Amino acid sequence: MIRKLFCLKRFFFSPHLFILVIAALPFRAGAQLCNGSLGDPVVNITFGAGDNPGPSLSAATTNYQYAANACPVNGFYTLLNRGIECNYGWHVLPSDHTGNSGGYFMLVDASFEAGDFYLDTVKNLCGNTTYEFAAWMLNMKYFIQGIRPNITFTIETTTGQLLQSYNSGDIPVEQTIIWKQYGFYFTTPANITAVVLRMTNNAPGGEGNDLALDDITFRPCGALVSASVTGDSSHQIDVCESSSSTYTFNASSSSSGSQPMVYQWQLSTDRGATWNDIAGATSFSYLRLPTLSGNYWYRFTEREANTNRSCGVASPAIIINVHTKPTVDAGPDRHLITGNTVMLAGKVEGESLKYSWGPDLYIDDISKLSALVWPASDMEYTLSAKSIYGCTNEDHVLVEVIKDIFVPTAFTPNGDGINDTWKIPFLDPEFDAIVNVFNRYGNLVYKASGEITSWDGKFRGSLQPAGIYIYTITFKASKLVLKGMISLIR
Repeated sequence: MIRKLFCLKRFFFSPHLFILVIAALPFRAGAQLCNGSLGDPVVNITFGAGDNPGPSLSAATTNYQYAANACPVNGFYTLLNRGIECNYGWHVLPSDHTGNSGGYFMLVDASFEAGDFYLDTVKNLCGNTTYEFAAWMLNMKYFIQGIRPNITFTIETTTGQLLQSYNSGDIPVEQTIIWKQYGFYFTTPANITAVVLRMTNNAPGGEGNDLALDDITFRPCGALVSASVTGDSSHQIDVCESSSSTYTFNASSSSSGSQPMVYQWQLSTDRGATWNDIAGATSFSYLRLPTLSGNYWYRFTEREANTNRSCGVASPAIIINVHTKPTVDAGPDRHLITGNTVMLAGKVEGESLKYSWGPDLYIDDISKLSALVWPASDMEYTLSAKSIYGCTNEDHVLVEVIKDIFVPTAFTPNGDGINDTWKIPFLDPEFDAIVNVFNRYGNLVYKASGEITSWDGKFRGSLQPAGIYIYTITFKASKLVLKGMISLIR
């Protein structure tokens, strides 16, 4: 990556001007210069990402000196992911050209003499192939006074012969931050497989001539290829993971057919960062079958049969986003003493969810996850959730209504696995009850507050003697108090 980065950076400016005329069309301000489709960049200089300032570039790739700060002076450059106020009347850039958080751009304060920003060689090119050479640039000055940057792009043979050049003209002053793309395209001669890319600063340094540079690309341009979905004009489709829908993709190409062509559908699962061939998908039609959740990008590519993959072009991507269904948990089953309330404990997770309880009976608010209910008899409540993409899921909770609390009157903690603990069924922790057990001397030997009751007949790890014990159950909300006796039998 660093090697490629340096390559592109050096292609900014060239003092050599031997002319071999090749068709060229300049463009500016983001206009696409290719009348067909573009391929993946052979060179793609983004300058990387990280903390400020970025690392220096190789001394062999630029005539400028590295400044380890955010405000270079004449003849110096730095790499930044955001700018600061340098008191030069410069724009304060919040990010790189793409808005990528942490992504670097190159900031240059030009030297007093014209010179090269970057230079390097691009190899393994295809002959008789059109390529685009472009970069995004910005005049750092936000007022009219001062020298304006003026950049020449050149493409040369490895022996120094000029193949094509393009001049940006004076890069205008903008009151607001407006990145513009500058560049041109050219067609390689049949016997050329490697070229030197150069970008040169023509204007002198001094007051002005301060430049931000980002995203230098060099990529093939070929026939216009396109891809579409049968029955859907959109290039982005959102479906749920439970969907059984299939999609038929169709491709078209403006190539003349004079040369044998290789066609290939490709898939990316990292949002277009990398592409992989789909085995067997080499016709103009492709059937997409249902998949697990994820982001799936598809494109159609073509290239001449006698060229390598880097010489091909690709259609815009068709994006299929498969969304997971919401996660819904209605919480544990609850128990309710007649005449009281109990709180449901629902949980949902997902993308921009709407959720509610049903039925809308004996419940304070169906839109609250922690809703209070008071049914007169046993009732099942359903928590339903739906995402912004229409993905649904639900879960159920049973509220069991009891008219009284059954309290066992005896237990046998002898370790035989039968009736070894004293438990009170249906005493839901939501009742917020306090259970106390006292021995015959009035000493507290067991206590449970707002939790499941389960006494093993011990107090502080010591076995308690067989006999009669007294219990009390106090319900905080209703202030109801139950009392009785327990027989501990050994």
